[in-house]
Amino acid sequence: MIEKIKTYFEKQAYGVCDWWGNFYGIPSSKIRLFFIYASFLTAGSPLIIYLVMAFVLRLRNMMKQHRG
Repeated sequence: MIEKIKTYFEKQAYGVCDWWGNFYGIPSSKIRLFFIYASFLTAGSPLIIYLVMAFVLRLRNMMKQHRG
C-alpha cells in the first residue's frame, strides 16, 4: 500500500524535476535536492514556484494531447 502511494507521488510530483533534468541533462535527483534545500532556506517559496511549474507542465501536456 505504501509503495503504491510512493510510486504515485513520484510519478505525479516529480514530473517537473524529470522534465527539467531531461531538458538540461542533469540528474533529476539533484534538481529535487535543490528544491528541498531552497525550500528550507527560503521558507517554502520554491515550493510555490515548483507547483506553478507543475501546473504549466500539465497544461502543456494537455495541449499536446488535444492537438494530436
